[in-house]
Amino acid sequence: MNRIVPLILAVALFMEQMDSTVIATALPAIAHDLGVGPITLKLALTSYMVALAVFIPISGWMADKFGAKRIFRIAILVFVIGSIFCAVSTSVFEFVAARFLQGMGGAMMTPVGRLVLLRTTQKKDLVSAMALLTIPALVGPLTGPPIGGFITTYFTWHWIFLINVPVGILGIWLSSIYLPDIERRASPPLDVTGFTLIALCAAGTVFGLSVVSLPALPPIVGILTTLIGIACGALYLRHQRQHPAPILRLSLFRNHAFRAAITGGTLFRIATGAVPFLMPLMLQLAFGMTPFQSGLTTFAGALGALTVKFVAKRLFAATGFKVTLIGASLAGAATTAVNGFFTEATPQGIIILFLFASGLARSMFFTGTNALSYSEIDDDEASQATSISSVLQQVSLALGVAFAAFVLEASSYISGSHLQLADFHLAFFLVSLVSLTATLPLLSLKANAGSDVSGHRRFRAAPEPAAE
Repeated sequence: MNRIVPLILAVALFMEQMDSTVIATALPAIAHDLGVGPITLKLALTSYMVALAVFIPISGWMADKFGAKRIFRIAILVFVIGSIFCAVSTSVFEFVAARFLQGMGGAMMTPVGRLVLLRTTQKKDLVSAMALLTIPALVGPLTGPPIGGFITTYFTWHWIFLINVPVGILGIWLSSIYLPDIERRASPPLDVTGFTLIALCAAGTVFGLSVVSLPALPPIVGILTTLIGIACGALYLRHQRQHPAPILRLSLFRNHAFRAAITGGTLFRIATGAVPFLMPLMLQLAFGMTPFQSGLTTFAGALGALTVKFVAKRLFAATGFKVTLIGASLAGAATTAVNGFFTEATPQGIIILFLFASGLARSMFFTGTNALSYSEIDDDEASQATSISSVLQQVSLALGVAFAAFVLEASSYISGSHLQLADFHLAFFLVSLVSLTATLPLLSLKANAGSDVSGHRRFRAAPEPAAE
């Protein structure tokens, strides 16, 4: 397998994933410089997620129309320009607008990067390639808080965004040299109505859930926006049945492997979105750790995610997708539930050990579902598959944070007190139950599902007996 391609794509995606979380630690410092409250500035987090939700659906069409390699490089450039504007912002409006521009670039980097990988990687090497590409999505959110805390403490928050400039330039240069030119595909005219509906659906849902969980605006605004997003989604379901070339072809869900992987991955990702929100809060509010200390503790999950790179291909070849994914899902749910038993008296080593195991289970699960979802997808459908997968990822991550925040708010309201350790314990138990539901779509998989990708050949038909 040519490792340079997934590594280039992984570095670009790591930059995007880390940047989406590193800002959370620096919010108070940025808000102070811009003369607003931290709660108001959380609109910058929401604007970034909304940009992702709006422009991800169109990424596949643009990659087919103008070339995946070209769009990937342009996406990095847009992300870098947005980073520069973030660093030089002098008002909350400028900062929110710059974050939206960053999100436009990020929206193209993730799905188009996967598309480049799919069209340049043989199916037998897809598990190894996806293991490399999955790491940024798991490591970025975990490394963001400690890096953000370090930069904000010892430098200034502006460097959080300025460090993207040399990384982005390097990514464009390496992409120009090493990424192969992928032929453009014959593309139908853009489905403008479908794009509008799916953008409103995704953006409305993401914005609404974010406002509910990060109350920069009254909760009723989030509820109404979420309902509008759901309504637009229902309208799109009707539209895509009648349109000859919809922006997202939901007929892909007729493929059993794709449906099981995407559905299971979406449910599991809700828990994945909740844990990075809950764990730092519990370590800081209940255990009294500093942001930097909690960031260093949660980094154990990143180390677990990195470990999967070395074992994923052999494990999937030995046991197949179905057995490994069900096992990873159960392990992920169990290690999430264990967080609900941690107290201030729990030895630090025990916490780090289970966070490491949790990161390993999550990385194994996402490596597998990402590879399985594309195992039976034709080249002509790849751009559609990556767009659908990326949209659902953004919605499920937002849903995970909103669900965790709702549990904390409801639990503290019922107890009539400020957030306590018991509230976090309840949230972890409920999130683990959501994670457990990810096994249900996988139970109906065939034992040899995706064997061309996993390399699992144990279920080959037995040879016929020789004639006597």
